[in-house]
Amino acid sequence: MSADITLPGVPFALTASDPDAWRVGEGGTVVATAPAHTDLFVDPGGEQSVGAESLLNATTLLGTPPPGDFQLSARVGVDFGSRFDAGVLLVWLDETHWAKLCFERSPSGAPMVVSVVTRGSSDDANGVVVTNPTVWLRISRIGRVHAFHSSLDGQVWDLVRVFALTDEVTGHRLGLEVQAPTGTGCTATFEEVGFAGATLADLRDGS
Repeated sequence: MSADITLPGVPFALTASDPDAWRVGEGGTVVATAPAHTDLFVDPGGEQSVGAESLLNATTLLGTPPPGDFQLSARVGVDFGSRFDAGVLLVWLDETHWAKLCFERSPSGAPMVVSVVTRGSSDDANGVVVTNPTVWLRISRIGRVHAFHSSLDGQVWDLVRVFALTDEVTGHRLGLEVQAPTGTGCTATFEEVGFAGATLADLRDGS
């Protein structure tokens, strides 16, 4: 695969950080493989670590969305093997300004929705435990604000968090990521990847 690819449901080109890690199948299903010891995380504890190593080497597939509000969604599945294996939707400006919404294996072994927002250093917030083999994830932009949502059916959406990454959205890139910080690697599948250039009217009513 070349470094630049297009997906049927996404109206802008996406660039792979590692072209060999990404495969696009029929209908635009995306399969990505993470090498061992890959992640996006900036430890907020610095020398006084909070237990997650700082890494900025995750496998990504990113492009520049058109101006204006949008919604990017996908149904995500992961062949979980080790702690923090994840398939991710990602908004990225630079190494100190980015945010990710993850379907991730928790330390207890339970898959869950996890979010991380990085402004210099990263926070880390666990969300709901997911008993299904897949979960829908969505990133929305409303003005300069981003919202993360998750869903079990792609119809009713639960708010995970809302935040402003920077004062402006110029230069922000958008796309997918896969990571395996502690294990030997993992594979994530992104199905029904879709983009809508529309404003999400209500963050909290399930739409």
